[in-house]
Amino acid sequence: MKKIMKYFYIAVIALFLNACASDYLDTTPTASIGTPTVFETTENAKLAINGIAKLMTRQYLSSQGFNGEGTIKMYYGNYSGNHFFVNLPGWAAIINSQYNENTASIYLYYPWYYYYMIIGNANAIIVNIDQAEGPDSDKQFIKAQALTYRAYSFMMLAQIYAYRWKDSNNGASDGLVLRIDQSDGDMPLSTLKDTYDRIYTDLNEAISLYRESEKDRASGDNYSPSINVAYATYARAALNREDYETAENYAILARGGYPLMSVADYKNGFCNPTSEWIWSCYGSSDETLYYYSYFAYIAYTSNASAVRTYPKCISRRLYDQIPETDIRRDLFLDPKEDPYTTSTGRAASGALYNRAFATYPDIDAAAHIYAYMQFKVKANDNPGVGHLNNFRSSEMYLIEAEAKYFRNNIAGAQEALNELTADSGRDPQYNCTATGGDLLDEIKRYRAIELWGEGFDWFDYKRWGDRIVRHEYAVGGNFIPALATTINPEENNKWTWRIPLRETDYNKAIGGALPEN
Repeated sequence: MKKIMKYFYIAVIALFLNACASDYLDTTPTASIGTPTVFETTENAKLAINGIAKLMTRQYLSSQGFNGEGTIKMYYGNYSGNHFFVNLPGWAAIINSQYNENTASIYLYYPWYYYYMIIGNANAIIVNIDQAEGPDSDKQFIKAQALTYRAYSFMMLAQIYAYRWKDSNNGASDGLVLRIDQSDGDMPLSTLKDTYDRIYTDLNEAISLYRESEKDRASGDNYSPSINVAYATYARAALNREDYETAENYAILARGGYPLMSVADYKNGFCNPTSEWIWSCYGSSDETLYYYSYFAYIAYTSNASAVRTYPKCISRRLYDQIPETDIRRDLFLDPKEDPYTTSTGRAASGALYNRAFATYPDIDAAAHIYAYMQFKVKANDNPGVGHLNNFRSSEMYLIEAEAKYFRNNIAGAQEALNELTADSGRDPQYNCTATGGDLLDEIKRYRAIELWGEGFDWFDYKRWGDRIVRHEYAVGGNFIPALATTINPEENNKWTWRIPLRETDYNKAIGGALPEN
C-alpha cells in the first residue's frame, strides 16, 4: 500500500508523452525512475509542466469513467447539484450525495487520488527545479506554474474533504494533509485555516515568480498555468474562505486581458477557448479519451450512449427563471406546449421531438429527446472531443459581485452583474436593481444560469450552506422520483467527504481521523 500511496509521482515521467495509457496508471515513485534526468535542464522541466497538464485529461481507476478534471466537474459538481437533471435512477446514491461517508468507495477515493497525484508531481518540480541548467527566468516561471497547480489542487480538495468555512469554527476544523515536499511518511491533517494559509502562500510565491520571470505561456496555449490562472485560483479560494476583500481584488486581476466572449462565441458549444477562457484542459481528436471524456457525458452532438440515451438537462425551476430576452435561455429545449412524458421528461416522438432535430440538426440521429435538455455544450469530434474550461472571466465577475455584496458595496455588486449580463449582450434588457437579500438571491441565480454544466452547482450550494431541493413534475420540477429529494446542509457529514481508507490505512498519523464537529 505504501508504494501505491507515495502520492503518485508519475507525471514527470509521463511528460515524455510516449507511454501508452496503462503506463499512466503506474504508481512508481519519481525518485526511482530518473528524477535527475528530468531536471537536468529547464527544457526537460518544461515537459514536466506539460505532463501535469496531461494528467488532467487522462482516464483513471479502471472503468468507472474517471477522466481527470472532467470527472470532478461532472460527478461531483453537476450530478450532485440542484439544477442538473439526468434520468439515471441507478446513480441515485451519487446524485443524492450518499457516498460521502463510505470510506471504501472508489467515488470517495477518486478526488483524493487525482489531486494528490497532481500535488506530488508539482512538489517534484518545486523541490528540484532550482538545480536545473537554464535561465533563471525559466526556473522562476516553471516553479510558479508548479505552485499554481499545487494551490489549485489543495483548493479543490478542501472543497470536497473539509467543512465549508462557515462550519469550520473560523478554520479550526480539520483540513488536509499538506505535503509540500517529496516526503511520504505519516503526516497528520492540518487545520482548515492552515490549508488556506498554504494555498495563499503558494499563490503569493507563484505570483511573485511570474512577475520576476517576466514570462508568459506561449500564444495559443490556454492549457498551462499563468499569472492569471494564479489570480483566478486565489479569487475562488478566497471566496470559499469568505475572505471577500481578497476574492474581489483577485477576481478583477484574473479577468484582466480576458474580455467576455461575444454572443456568437457563447452559442458555439463551449468546446474551444474563447476570449474569456483563462485556463482550460486540452482536448483533441488525436488525444481523445473516447467514451470516458467529459464531452462524451454531456455534449449534445456526441454519439456516446451516455449522451444519446441520457441527455443532460437544466432543472425546470432554474430554466423558468431565465428571462425570455436572455440568450442563455436558448441553450435549452423549451417544451412550450408540446407534449412529452412527464414521468421522465422524454419525448419519443411528436412536435417536441421534431422541433429538437429541426433546431439542432447536429444531434446524433439516435439521440433521445428530453424537455429542458441542454444545447450549451457540444463536442468537436466524436465520441467526446473538446477543450474543457476551468476558469472564465464570467466566473470572476460573479465572484466580484458576491464579494462586493458581502462587503456592503451594493452598487458595485449590481454593476458587476450588469457588466456580465447586459453589457456583454447576453441579455441587453437586464438591469440589476435588487438590494438586500434579493440581491444575494440574484447573484446566486445568475451564477447558476451562467455556470450551468461547468461543475459549480454542488460546490456553490455547499459553500453557501443552502439546501438542495429537487422537485418532481407534479410540483413544478423535472426530476424523477429517485432524484427528487431535499438535502439539508447539516446532512451527510455537512456535505463533507470522509478521508478515504486508502489514505488512513497508510498514513497512521490520521488513521481513523474524522472531521471535527
